[in-house]
This record gives sequence, structure tokens and C-alpha cells, in this order.
Amino acid sequence: MNIDQFYPIYLRSRNVVIDSRKVETGSLFFAFSGETYNAAEKAKDAIENGALAVIVEDNVFANPDHNIFYVPSTLAFLQELSIFHRDQIQIPIIGLTGSNGKTTTKELISTVLAGKFNTQYTFGNLNNHIGVPLTLLSIRKEHEIAVVEMGANHQKEIEMLCEIAKPNIGYITNFGKAHLEGFGGYEGVIKGKSELYDYLKNHNQIILVNENDETQKEKTNVYSSKITFGTPDSDYQFEPIYKDHFVGIKYQGTEIFSNLTGKYNYDNLSAAVALGLHFKMNIEDIKTAIESYVPSNMRSQIQKKGEKTLVLDTYNANPSSMHVSLENFKTFAGSKTIIIGDMLELGEESLKEHQIILDFAKSCNFNEIITVGPHFKSVYHSENAFLNTLELIEKLKSEPIDTDNILLKASRGIALEKIIEFL
Repeated sequence: MNIDQFYPIYLRSRNVVIDSRKVETGSLFFAFSGETYNAAEKAKDAIENGALAVIVEDNVFANPDHNIFYVPSTLAFLQELSIFHRDQIQIPIIGLTGSNGKTTTKELISTVLAGKFNTQYTFGNLNNHIGVPLTLLSIRKEHEIAVVEMGANHQKEIEMLCEIAKPNIGYITNFGKAHLEGFGGYEGVIKGKSELYDYLKNHNQIILVNENDETQKEKTNVYSSKITFGTPDSDYQFEPIYKDHFVGIKYQGTEIFSNLTGKYNYDNLSAAVALGLHFKMNIEDIKTAIESYVPSNMRSQIQKKGEKTLVLDTYNANPSSMHVSLENFKTFAGSKTIIIGDMLELGEESLKEHQIILDFAKSCNFNEIITVGPHFKSVYHSENAFLNTLELIEKLKSEPIDTDNILLKASRGIALEKIIEFL
């Protein structure tokens, strides 16, 4: 089976899935296998459940007469198919990466652009070597623009994802202390994320630049094909505005308030508004789109629980995002408890970075500091340092938190959201 033969089958398909449980009539099922699981065993069931075709990398289960096709590598074939499809797509594709705020920014941009265009975008956090191809293959003839999130934790990953997605416009949200272990330190993060800039420059595409960010400004200083915001000399000038706990943006007299907390989300809003304006959208339509967006993904999300205000930011954490979250939370009126979980993938810097965050948290004079995870426990010698969420839940059952505000912030692997029902 080659791409030329298979592409007409793809065009007739309803969707592309890699989980046999999500197969429906018209699906293409790519049977990815792990060390202990052979997904090709589900090929026959997938066809019986309505799959249009199945790709397997175990020839024992191939059956071309029933549209079960063998390829040497399911992953390679998925990527090759997505690249071939990308070459047929004539719509603008916006590529997005960065250390913090990728998913929120992606959702804001997509929400804004959907006010004018039929927009497709990365679903959830499918931003890796499998997720990006799946996103591209979800783009169909009715779509007019797409936003593709690209994540990485090693050098050359963004470069590879760019070769697949071939973005026409690219934006790096920021350069932070994330995945230090894989990138080889903070300078490695800058180098790795800047692979998006390298691709855009080499292919004469457009870069969106936050000129308040000195690294972004420096990396794009001599490049002319760019959209800029952030300073009085930029293409678009915005100013931050605030109402209660929520951040907004002001443009030429129009005030736009979001449902997001944190000053750090101002840059994310700015990127979305700048792209909307670049694509000739009316500012009132942009305002309607942003004010209608309500986060529901545990990112900068405010939730009321009785008389308490919860700030939920439990999907990701690194030293950069943790610091700005704490800084934002200390501005809340009333008594405050922080529950912070380990920041993962920091390598040799882990102990030092957890200590720095703990010291900063103590300087903020919160009413109570609770930590979850072995890294924080190694630096926080307190009865409020818990090894995991289960330990904390047991305490909360008998000793509930009585402060007005509670912040939950941790890496996804800590699963801090499990404690919400016990607060």
C-alpha cells in the first residue's frame, strides 16, 4: 500500500482514529501497537464496527480484500499521509509553540478566527508527532483556516513538526523553564522552540511577534515578514485591563474582557486579537468571540465552590508558569491557600527550581502552603508536604481548607484535579 493508492480512501473517510474504541462508520483506524499490546488484533473488529479501512504493521492481520492494509510502520505511514494531504491544502495554517500558554492561546486564536472563517484546530493537547498529523488529517475541504499546536521536549522536534505542518504563520508564546531535562537547559529551550522561526524564515512565511518579549524581538529583529504587537512601534498596540480576577485587552477604545485569570494571559489575548485584525476581522466580532470563550480545561480556570474561589491550573507546570501563577494569585482579596504539585522533566535542575518556587511562595505570605509530590517534599519540611494526591485527600477529609481562595497548580502527572471534590 502506498500513499497514492490510499489517499482516495482517506478522502472518502469520516475521520482518522488511533483508538479502536473510537471507530465509527467511515473511520480510518491506524493500529498503533505498544510493547505489550498489538492493536492489529483489533483490525477485524474495526472493520465490523464500520471502519472504512485499517492500517496495520503486523502482516499476519492484513487482509486487503477487507481493506486491512499492511505497512512497515503505522507511524511513518500516518505522517506520510498527513504530509501528502498538507500539500493539497491551500488554506492558511498557523503553527503555534512555546513553553507556556500554547493550548490557551490556540483556543483563543481559534475562537476568534471562527467568527469569520470555518476554522479547524488541534483538539485538546494532540500536539506531538502523532497529534499533529491527526490534526492535519482532520482538515477537510470545508475548512478555511487552521491552527496547529506543536509541542516538544527535545531538540529537532519542532523542526520535524514544521516539516509536517508547513505553517504559513507561526507564533512562539514564550521561552520558559519547561522540559529542561530534554532540551538541555534554558538555552536549549530557546534553541529548540526557535526551530519554528528557522522554518518560517527559510520558507519566507510570516512570524507573529510579541515585541514585549526581548527574546522574540531579538530572534526576529532582521526579519521583515512579521506581524508585531506589544510596543508603541508595533503593528498593533494594546493595553491590559482588569475586572475582578479577570484580564482583558483594550484596542483603540474597545474594551474586551476575557474569562481568564492572570496577567500572563494578556499576551495570549494579544496574539489572538492581532491575528484577528491581520485577517481583517471587525473588532466587535473579535470582542464577541473572546468574551464568549470560557476555559474548561483546567488552565487559568476560575470556579466557585460554595463560598470559596478556586483557581484551577493543573494541566501543566514549570518554573516559569508556576511563578506567574503565584504572582497572580497573591493579588486576590481575602485569605489564600496554595496547593502546588511537582514540576516534572526538570532533570538536574529539579531540586533547585522547586526550592526557588517554594521560597517565592513563602515570600507571598499566603495563609497556607500545601505541596504534593516527592520533589517538593524533598525541599519543604512541613506536615503540609504530601507525597501524592491520595495522602492529601485523606487529610482533607478530616481537615478541610477554610480560606476564601484556593489555587491548584501542578504538572499533569500529579493529577491534582482529583482533590477538587474534597475541597
